[in-house]
Amino acid sequence: MFVELRLHGRGGQGIVTASEMLVEAATIDGYYGQSIPIFGAERRGAPVTASARISDQPIRRHSQIYNPDIVAVFDPLFLLRGEVTAGLKDSGEIVVNHRTQPDIKKYKVHIVDATRIAMENGLVVAGWAVVNTAMLGAIAKVLGTISKGALEKVVRMRWSGDLGDRNIRAALQAFGEVV
Repeated sequence: MFVELRLHGRGGQGIVTASEMLVEAATIDGYYGQSIPIFGAERRGAPVTASARISDQPIRRHSQIYNPDIVAVFDPLFLLRGEVTAGLKDSGEIVVNHRTQPDIKKYKVHIVDATRIAMENGLVVAGWAVVNTAMLGAIAKVLGTISKGALEKVVRMRWSGDLGDRNIRAALQAFGEVV
């Protein structure tokens, strides 16, 4: 198994953190992984991209990801941007933070309302829903290789107490709701 993923969203949504946590969860479950952040000026709302590789064998490739198997879209408005699907393999899949199924015919699209999940769990900073752990749960479910236990452990490694509990609930809720 060798999977390449690209995550798209805005600064403040936790894109880079989600990529790192995805790889950490994969390693907990016995896989190899790389997280590759890509961003310019760090500011809330600016476009951010991060990538990840997960494999059952050591990863010797260290380049950017140009032809991902899966694209995750944290902000549904990014579906209007051509670069979101640029290079996505013909058999590729999209995991999108959206309430309804977007009209994308070429790829298999999975939806989860990560914004609602984040808000229900009190994961809001400066008025913005922080959707990273909800999207992490959805991506893990679509991948099919990351366990709920690994998700819980990786979230608990980042946050403790009530904040950790809320992030775990968001990840597991999205794991269960993604379609």
